[in-house]
Amino acid sequence: MLALTSHSFALLSPLVPSTSHRSPSPIPTSTRTSSARASMERSRPHFPFLPPAHRALMFNLLATVDDRLDSALLPCAVPPDVLSFQNPQGSAHGSVHIRSGSQSSPVDFVLQSWLHCKTPSGSEINIATLFAFLNSSTDAPHFLFELIQGSPTSLVLLIDLLPRKDLVLHPDYLDEFYQSTNLDGPRRELEQLPQISPYRSSSLFIRSVLSPTAIAITVDCGKEGPANAIEDIIAGQICSAAEKIVGIWLEKCAGAGERVVGDGEKEGLEGRDVLIKRNAVEIDLAANLPRMFVPDVAERVVGELRKAFGV
Repeated sequence: MLALTSHSFALLSPLVPSTSHRSPSPIPTSTRTSSARASMERSRPHFPFLPPAHRALMFNLLATVDDRLDSALLPCAVPPDVLSFQNPQGSAHGSVHIRSGSQSSPVDFVLQSWLHCKTPSGSEINIATLFAFLNSSTDAPHFLFELIQGSPTSLVLLIDLLPRKDLVLHPDYLDEFYQSTNLDGPRRELEQLPQISPYRSSSLFIRSVLSPTAIAITVDCGKEGPANAIEDIIAGQICSAAEKIVGIWLEKCAGAGERVVGDGEKEGLEGRDVLIKRNAVEIDLAANLPRMFVPDVAERVVGELRKAFGV
């Protein structure tokens, strides 16, 4: 929703008012235990509408990032009415949580969001996003995770380390972050599953931003499959792939303080990053959020994102 994929809004466009509301489900106990997890569960929204495996995966990823980056991040300053918002009919709900990096950190910000809505057919769409952006003190890649579940048996998944240099002109960059880390391995493993096929965004801009090792897939378990088939894939293969990739990003990218970036190169990095952030806010969110939420809610959310993104 809040990262790069306009496919999210293509799924969400056929909204109609609905007054139904579902009480939040209990948060499943994760296998991970840490002080960061306990703090996170107290201070962050609990993804009340996400299916259990989907929700557990988000908490695992967020706890992993918090464990490693907590001291490098400032407290969340997002107001309560952006941490949790909905449309008047109660048919669409969302949350945005942003932590900016400290002055000495290579992290620009870490954004997590979720979006839930009911469609005219009575089905539910759930989108969860984790987007970690680095600043121009490093040229290491950004991290993107987005899971878009459009039905109980199907979803679209994006996981990537977004390159910030031309991989043809800089083969050493390609080797350091993509080749030597075997970043293509999780994608190959996922695409061996019979329920999985490659996903191609309709946006050429989005496809140009992704790396050649990006996980961009559709998972379709079919209406005749077991009821918990997609939950099993999320809890198993998708969770494994996501944890491997976020671990690589934390070790090789967020921890890449020894990389030297010259002043001239910093200007190029900042310009490229601004284009990505501006596209996400102005082309995607500012144009589409008002279709789901009343204008003042959409403006409030977009305003906080502009502030965090610096666009």
